[in-house]
Amino acid sequence: MDTLIQIGQIIFILSVLVVLHEFGHYLPAKLFKVRVEKFYLFMDAGFSLFKKKINDTEWGIGWLPIGGYVKLAGMIDESMDSEQMNQPAQPWEFRSKPAWQRLIIMLGGITVNIVLAWFLYTMIYSTYGQKYASTELVQKNGLMFGESGLNAGFKNGDKIISVDGQTQPKFNRMIIDVLLGEKVEVERDGKKELLTITDTQKSKILGSEGKDFVHSRLTEIYVDSISPEGITNKTPLLKGDKIVGVNGQDIKFYDELQTSLKANKSDSIKLTVLRNNQEVALTSKVNAEGKIGFLPKFEDKEDFIITNKLSFTEAIPAAINESYTQFIYNIKQFKLILRPKTEAYKQVMSPIGITQRLPKEWDWEFVWGFTAMFSIGLAFMNLLPIPGLDGGHAIFTIAEMITGKTLSIKAAERVQTVGMIILLSLMALTFGKDIYAIIVKNFL
Repeated sequence: MDTLIQIGQIIFILSVLVVLHEFGHYLPAKLFKVRVEKFYLFMDAGFSLFKKKINDTEWGIGWLPIGGYVKLAGMIDESMDSEQMNQPAQPWEFRSKPAWQRLIIMLGGITVNIVLAWFLYTMIYSTYGQKYASTELVQKNGLMFGESGLNAGFKNGDKIISVDGQTQPKFNRMIIDVLLGEKVEVERDGKKELLTITDTQKSKILGSEGKDFVHSRLTEIYVDSISPEGITNKTPLLKGDKIVGVNGQDIKFYDELQTSLKANKSDSIKLTVLRNNQEVALTSKVNAEGKIGFLPKFEDKEDFIITNKLSFTEAIPAAINESYTQFIYNIKQFKLILRPKTEAYKQVMSPIGITQRLPKEWDWEFVWGFTAMFSIGLAFMNLLPIPGLDGGHAIFTIAEMITGKTLSIKAAERVQTVGMIILLSLMALTFGKDIYAIIVKNFL
């Protein structure tokens, strides 16, 4: 059932984004009297799930949920309809229209995606409020880092002051800033330290813990549950125990406990715990990985959330600013992907991979927020000057407006073919990677 909800969410989100994006092409095409031969949600490679012809347009739903398209008469696109292009141009065809009209049609989908994000953020902020995890609250007692974070130069207890000279009040965004930035200023033992995060270190963070390489520093160590290895090794801990000491030494932070456990791998340690408000001494085995078989109770993330209630008029500029900020983050993330040493390209996900990360309960606030964020990502991706994408078509149209020269039909077909090969290859790689990850996780 959980998986069905995740699948339902991604199909709903993709459907909203694709239909509105394609309407962004459809509406100006109709305005400029270009014949739209097909309008499809999802790709109909080989066959379609549904189709109905109304006037000149075939409306349909394809079986492959990786996008959608409108087929304009007189245009070299995904259909590669070269036969039509070899006939004399007709007044209702795309190629017969002035370059400025063709440019508006090409950029219509991107424009709709940006407007959609702005609209959704406006409605979210005026309905649910502007919510974010406060950097100040999260690192009130300092931060706790995973192995990849410690290897990058962070120390448990650090507080992040700024990244590349910029402060960030939103903690989730600060984590992204660290991965996208170069210089991280931290407060350590009352002093300021400047760290340089290399591409190799970013690769290790992205490839292992990802955004979970840093957490709020846990100040009270309660046992939330016993792990399977704890049950096997017969750990003396019980759910609800509070660990306050190791080998006669008081401990306050969870990372201090981790350090003690790693120092006593494959050995035994003496634990002091509070159980039912009484101090109890226990002896526990530590395995070769430095674990004793329990999962700690982390602080409620809701304790860190700040909600700014915005009126509709206040939400409009805030939504525009958030849409712009998301677009800038897409540019930065794309630059990170293009730097091979970061290996960020390995983290690119297909809809299959994204589905695995979605919540297992339907939450309209999340769905609309994710749709807005995804809409900006779709706008950015389509703006890339890659043949086959809107940005690729737009670049050639702008070049035509400047030079007065157009590509020949043969040249346009070659460019479109190259673009489709690039896009299909990228899709095959990302889908293949995510399918392989599912197989490894569930069957190997």
